[in-house]
Formats: sequence, C-alpha cells, structure tokens
Amino acid sequence: MTQDEQAERTSGDEAAYEPDPRRWRVLAVSLVVGFMSLLDVTIVNVAVPSIRAGLDTSAATIQWVVSGYALAFGMTLVAGGRLGDAHGRRRMMTIGLIGFIVSSAAVGLAPNAAAIVLARLAQGASAGLLTPQNSGLIQQLFRGAERGRAFGMFGFTVAVASATGPLIGGLLIGVLGEENGWRSLFLINVPIGLVALVLIRRLVPDNHVGAGPEGAPKDPRIDLVGAVLLGLAVLAVLFPLISLEGGAGLPLVVLVAFPLLAWGFVRWEARTVRLGRPPLLDVSLLRGLPGYANGLLVGTLYFTGFTGIFLVLSVHLQEGEGFSPLQAALLMTPFAVGAATTSPLAGRLVGTLGRRVTLVALGVMMTGTALAAWLVTSPTDTLWWTLAPAMFLAGVGGGGVISPNFTLTLAEVPPTMGGAAGGALQTGQRIGSALGAALLMTVYQAVGTVTSAPVAARAALLAALAVLTLAFAAAVRSWRLGD
Repeated sequence: MTQDEQAERTSGDEAAYEPDPRRWRVLAVSLVVGFMSLLDVTIVNVAVPSIRAGLDTSAATIQWVVSGYALAFGMTLVAGGRLGDAHGRRRMMTIGLIGFIVSSAAVGLAPNAAAIVLARLAQGASAGLLTPQNSGLIQQLFRGAERGRAFGMFGFTVAVASATGPLIGGLLIGVLGEENGWRSLFLINVPIGLVALVLIRRLVPDNHVGAGPEGAPKDPRIDLVGAVLLGLAVLAVLFPLISLEGGAGLPLVVLVAFPLLAWGFVRWEARTVRLGRPPLLDVSLLRGLPGYANGLLVGTLYFTGFTGIFLVLSVHLQEGEGFSPLQAALLMTPFAVGAATTSPLAGRLVGTLGRRVTLVALGVMMTGTALAAWLVTSPTDTLWWTLAPAMFLAGVGGGGVISPNFTLTLAEVPPTMGGAAGGALQTGQRIGSALGAALLMTVYQAVGTVTSAPVAARAALLAALAVLTLAFAAAVRSWRLGD
C-alpha cells in the first residue's frame, strides 16, 4: 500500500468514525487488566529471596520465575495483537484474561519451583494476548485529541505499574510474612481478574475493524509461519539477555540467529502481502510510515535506559545499603508519583506540541537520572532526602515519554493493524527492558568488583543516562523529519 492509499484509507476511517458513548468506561476496564499484566513484570523482583527460601531452590531456577514471564510475554505480543485485530478484541481479552487468572492461581499454589516456572511462562503468554488489546482498543474507539488523552492514561498505567510493582510486592510480603506472603502477589490477580472478566463481557465492544475496504468481509486467517518466525527472532534476543542477567554468558551465541530470523520474517511478510493473504504485521508500515519506525526506535531505547534503573537500585539499596525490600521500594516510589503527575498532561499536549513533548520529557528525565547518579553515593541515612527528589524529577520526565510516543507512533496506523502494530511497539519495549536490565546489572557487578557499591551504582546510572541520550537523539531525528 502506498502512502497516498494509506492516507485515503485513514481519511475514510476518520469519516466513518462514530464515538462509542461507553469508550471511557471500556478504557478504564482495559487499563485495569493492562495494569495487572504489566505489574507482574516487576512485582516479583522483591519476592525472589522469599520464594527461594520457601521452596529451597537455586538462584538460577528462581531467575526463571522472574524472566520466564518476560520471555513469554515478549514472544506473544504481536501475535496477540493480530489475533485481536482479526477475531475481536473482546474475545481475545476474554481468552487472555481467563488464562492469566488460571496461571496466576497456579503460581500462587505451586508446590515447587518447576511448577512456578511453567505457570509463569503460561502467565506471560496470557499477558501477551491481553496487553496489545489496549492499544488496539484506543485506536478503535478514540480519534483526535481524545486519542492523545487515552494514550496518556495508558502511559500513566505503564509507568505506574513498572514503578509500583516492587512497592506493592514489599507491602504484601511485609504484611503476610516472608514464608508464604509471596504467594499473595499472584493470588491477588484472581479476584481482580474475575471482576474484570465480567466487565469485559459487559462493556468491551466487538471490533469489526478487520473488515476490508468498501465493506469486504473480514479475513480471519492468521499467519502462523510469520508468528513462528517472529517468536523465534524475539526468543533469539530475549533468551541470551535474560541468561546474562543470571550470570550465564554462553547463551549469547544464540544472538547470531537473530539477523537471519528477522530477515526471514520480513521476507515472509512481504510475500504474504503480495499473495493477498493477511500478514501478521504489515512490514510496509516501516517503509510507508516513517513515524512508526522512528517511534519504535525511540520507545525501545527509552525502555532500555528506563527499566534497568529500578532493578539496579533495588539490588543496590538492599545489598549495598542494607535497606529492607519495602524501604527500597518506598525510596523509588517518587518516580511513580512524578510519572502519575505528568502522563495525563502529556497525553493532552501531544496533539498540539507533537514530538516536542517527548523531547522536553526526555530532557527532564535525563536531568533527574544525572542527579540520581551524582547523589547515589550520599551517606545511607541521607538517601531519603537526596535520592528521592532526583527520582521524582526523573519520574516527572518519564511520565511524558510513553504516552506521547504511543500516540505519535500509531497516529497513521490503520485500525485494522492497530493491535499488531501496538504489539510490535510493546515487543520493542520488552526487548529494551531485557537489554537494559542486563546492561545495567553487568555494569553494576563489574564496577562493584573493583570499587564500592555506591560507585558501582553511579556507573550503572551513568550507563542508563548514555542510553537515554541515544533515545533523545532518535527523538530529535523524528522531530526534524516531522513525525
């Protein structure tokens, strides 16, 4: 499809748009579900010592309790989005949420570590079906300035879920005890998920955006070969990075398979389009919509620099400074407060200011990260008054990055590909998160062998700042190109 044809299709979609009076209630339900699935990426971090002690297993096995979820999550996002585009987002949210509820209960009741790892893989795959429906629903239900505000709430959900996971986990373990309190981190998903399931069935509309132009019937076929190729490509990146976090370097050789798998996926998708079959992800989006490719790059680089900060500080504050899990989580909570303040505002401003919102927000976050790197070596008893304000400033900036980037990246993507395109954007974020965690922890551990823990934490934060600088450069390029 040429850019002119794409513009014509988008104009037709806009002309046919009729706002659903329930759209904000639908968004609220979908964001509750999205919050649960994103929360489970980070909430388990503070529970690792408790799970290991309670089940008497090795650190390597417990690493897969944390990382198996992220791996399965990242591998299924695009396929989950495409399934929602083709077969209805309400249907996929229902299937994904049932799987998420059942697997959450399986983790919470698991008798041994092996059962937990398997259940976490199933939980991550279920989350991969759920999460891309959020961006797909926003593409379907909102237009113009309202879409920016909706993505602002989505960005708020992503930022707060990422930052408050350790806090909620620390609170539950503190109240219920370390021996079995970790089980509540997963069992709490069951009652919340059941309520959300009822609301999904009552409120979320069936989408008919999979229909072809001029009323042609919707093609429900799924590109299974493309799904396998893309899943293997994501696996070739995430598996080595996750293994590196656990201290195993040998799996890095798997990375050499990524270029071949990525090339195979692109060629297969192009062939699928030529044959008139529905692709998993229309790769012409990357060529015909430069704003999509640039936004994908900005988002991946941002998450590479952003999410690893929480892991490094959580480890450093507990092992290097002697904080409890709850104290460490509380010290990082100002980031979530700052992000909660600016995410909705950024969503409202992006319609008028465009990419400049991202530039200003990244500049503020980089300033906060630089201050955190400088102040992290302060005496332990002063960190509450030095590091906490720096984290708040970083959060103020971070809250203004995610939602505008989603809005701008998906602005010209047709609703027929909204779920798959949003899933690809979130896959980049998951890859960035894994890469950032591996990079920052490697820097922290390497520097920590030759100097003090606070200096090692400073080095890791400076590494995060360097990656955020690359994200800023990508955003500047996107702005200059008018995306």
